[in-house]
Amino acid sequence: MEAVSWLLGFLGRYPEFMVSLACLLVLSYRLKRRHGLPTNWPVIGALPAISVNAGRVHEWITEFLSAAGLSYVIKGPWGSPVDAIVTADPANVAHVFTTNFGNYPKGEEFAALFDVLGEGIFNADGESWAFQRRKTHALLSDARFRASVAASTACKLREGLVPLLDSLAASGAVVDLQDVFVRLTFDLTAMFVFGLDPGCLAADFPSIPFATAMDAVEEVLFYRHISPVPWLRLQSFLKIGHSKKMSKARQVLDASIAEFISLRRERSADTTGDADADLLTSYLACQDEVGKEGAEFDRFLRDTTLNIMVAGRDTTSSALTWFFWLLTKQPDVEARILAELRDHPPSSGAGHHTAAELKRLVYLHAALSESLRLYPPVPFEHKAAARPDTLPSGARVGPSRRVIVSFYSMGRMEAVWGKDCLEFRPERWLTPAGRLRHEPSYKFVAFNVGPRTCLGKHLAFAQMKAVVAAVLPRFRVEVDAGAVVRPKLSIILHMKDGLKVRVHKRGEA
Repeated sequence: MEAVSWLLGFLGRYPEFMVSLACLLVLSYRLKRRHGLPTNWPVIGALPAISVNAGRVHEWITEFLSAAGLSYVIKGPWGSPVDAIVTADPANVAHVFTTNFGNYPKGEEFAALFDVLGEGIFNADGESWAFQRRKTHALLSDARFRASVAASTACKLREGLVPLLDSLAASGAVVDLQDVFVRLTFDLTAMFVFGLDPGCLAADFPSIPFATAMDAVEEVLFYRHISPVPWLRLQSFLKIGHSKKMSKARQVLDASIAEFISLRRERSADTTGDADADLLTSYLACQDEVGKEGAEFDRFLRDTTLNIMVAGRDTTSSALTWFFWLLTKQPDVEARILAELRDHPPSSGAGHHTAAELKRLVYLHAALSESLRLYPPVPFEHKAAARPDTLPSGARVGPSRRVIVSFYSMGRMEAVWGKDCLEFRPERWLTPAGRLRHEPSYKFVAFNVGPRTCLGKHLAFAQMKAVVAAVLPRFRVEVDAGAVVRPKLSIILHMKDGLKVRVHKRGEA
């Protein structure tokens, strides 16, 4: 607490410092209103503009990138080790993520920023990253795994989501649809990763410490990106604020995953015959290939499974939430999707579409792509150059300048998507012949770009289509009066206050 006492004493002795800072904040706000670009002041850098816009970071970045021509340098305050070039330029994205991929590893600083993810696939570089990617790709390509995913998804929708929405429609109660989707995808991802159903999606909406801890971690990781480095170090030293929050959440994550691993080992030991088709079982079966033993192997399992849990739960739930909200604003799009579902009913007696049938839902695929363009689940990504480099936009990057790519802003750039870039228009994804139109990944960045492109892209689309096909013909969603929809400040683009809705039955599905 000595540092806090010193700071309070300093501000008490030098009130003119506070007056000057307040003047800078007001001036920065007025300059922002005048020309749309944040001012990089001496000593304090762009801190005033960041402070003024802290509650609307994604919208603010979109505004100044549009005014700046897709890229702009933000200087950090004194004590920050780096500046950042913020960009939504597809040429820069293609260069960093693909053409010069080898010069932009995750690196030690990225791993320190996302330390909670350990040595999982998001943080890993080199052979460790290549090995994890090979194993994940092999699992996702396995016919037994794909069949297991399809069956468990259909079962969860039939026995979990649809009955829950039925009861909500009957009661007329307001429900947070985002919370429902997070619970659904948490259970599904846990089943794919651990082979176990946590039962998060239930009528009584049980509290699951693992899921709550994941939410806390994502919030802290976002604030690490926008907070001054000296302030982060002070919090860490004093064990207060976001540092304390991260520490508590990490303890819960570690304990929960350790329990899942223990249960999986017990179940595997008691099972005879074919091995279960889940990620953890596949890694338990190849410990020799991993090359780790004991506590080191358990840490590897912890890091690997946590990374996939974050990827599977949060991205899909975010995408579904924004998609259903957009449908409430675009009844014509909803009508076209319903018509397509009527034209392509499920052939199975169980009432769910097969993987092949889901692929035929072309307009639904286009609508989901359009939603992901405007609301990518991962709104930004941070990159650092191992060696000095010059981006196609002409900006220099290196040890003292990082790259922050705003995926959120890219979908809203007229220079990238045209004058109708702010419109939700699924038709932009269709050719005149009614086929899906391909857009390069450095322009449509929802599933990342280049060698690190999301391996679960096709699985995610199949899951989202399955959810829509199960829900939309049966239920109509109405956003509750007074609900405010805005992005949450997190590394995942969730809605800040959730999506409060009432669910209505459409009649016989």
